[in-house]
Amino acid sequence: MSTKNYITKGEGLPNWSNPISHAVVVNNMCFVSGQLSVNTDGKYVSGTILEEGNLAFSNFFSAIKNADFEKEDIVFIDIAFDNLNDLPEINRLFMELFPANKRPARTIYQAEALPFGGKIKITGTAVKELI
Repeated sequence: MSTKNYITKGEGLPNWSNPISHAVVVNNMCFVSGQLSVNTDGKYVSGTILEEGNLAFSNFFSAIKNADFEKEDIVFIDIAFDNLNDLPEINRLFMELFPANKRPARTIYQAEALPFGGKIKITGTAVKELI
């Protein structure tokens, strides 16, 4: 039998008006919903791809922290962004956030439209090793 924990609010997380969980924990896995450039008041923050990416990743990291997972537990990242020309900057941000020997697997793709007219959305999975 699996146990589930639904993370709908927590420290550093946007106060969503949307009917979703920021993350759902099932046993040793944490599934994080798409995180955007949204502040803790739930307001979209427009900026450059790096500014929006940093805030979206900050929200992603807050989601896993509130689920009692660590950055090192992240095994998969899905990055949707609105302009393929921003790929070099996204790669640079990814390299800054994750050391070379601890980079999660990832998919990356251009999306025609993101919520709030945003530039980037981060989704992913973290897994704790079973002891």
